[in-house]
Amino acid sequence: MRFILNITAASGQDRPPQPLYGVTGQAKADEFAVASLDGYRGMGPVRVGNAAYTQIQHDIYGAVILAATQAFFDSRLLQPGDVTLFKELEALGRHALDAFGNPDAGIWEFRERAQPHTHSGIMCWAACDRLARIAAKLKLKGRETYWRRHANRIHGRILRAAWNPKLKSFVSHHGGKSVDAALLLIHEVGFLKADDPRFLSTLARIEKDLLRGKFLMRYAEADDFGEPESAFNICTFWYINALGATGRRDEARALFENMLKHRTSAGLLSEDMHIQTGEAWGNYPQTYSLVGIIECALRLSQSWEQAL
Repeated sequence: MRFILNITAASGQDRPPQPLYGVTGQAKADEFAVASLDGYRGMGPVRVGNAAYTQIQHDIYGAVILAATQAFFDSRLLQPGDVTLFKELEALGRHALDAFGNPDAGIWEFRERAQPHTHSGIMCWAACDRLARIAAKLKLKGRETYWRRHANRIHGRILRAAWNPKLKSFVSHHGGKSVDAALLLIHEVGFLKADDPRFLSTLARIEKDLLRGKFLMRYAEADDFGEPESAFNICTFWYINALGATGRRDEARALFENMLKHRTSAGLLSEDMHIQTGEAWGNYPQTYSLVGIIECALRLSQSWEQAL
């Protein structure tokens, strides 16, 4: 949490934080290819750095605030959140208000196109929603009213702009005609409940368009690098989580056990999975994939109340 707040503060009130930083907090991560290296199995180019640090991604404001929210509600913490921390988070909330509805690179870090991505908008809503909840916890009635009003406004606009009545589904960007796997997080962040008919029909559309056997694609359309060839592991875990949340626990457990079988001998996963062979592709090891294991294990495990 301290790392996140330090880099957020370093960006200043007027400039939003970047999508990524180095582990020591450095802001620059210039990307270049190493021509002398062929890459694993010749699947180059080998790149150093990550040009995504220069991108605009509007989901980051909500991500930071979501990470900080627990500090205000978890009584086990020795240093709980206070009004000072809340005011720091409000600066991110103001960035979310300015950014909502504007085109960005999105969670998938598209390099050649920008659109008003639905997931980015939902995370802007999450920023406002959590600020309203935190303000209520701190008994700051005026700030609670302010952030709840903005959260409700953004919520209503997303319901109108990101819903495709022909597909009976939310779509990847406002006015779009296709889905992406990030829509599976609609219930996870509390935008809609898991049993909401609109989420259930979105889940059905994602299954129809993105499910490839036991693995889930992040999207089906061509991106900056061509047609997607592999499934994205965190997306498969999001799908498993959604199945568990909607009562399809047996299906979820079977897919979860299948993903565990594809770990390496060290218990790790890569970023992608080859659809036909189940072979590890992409960056390795991939933290995002390992987070998926944790989230699904929590979702599918027996609760303490059931175990007693």
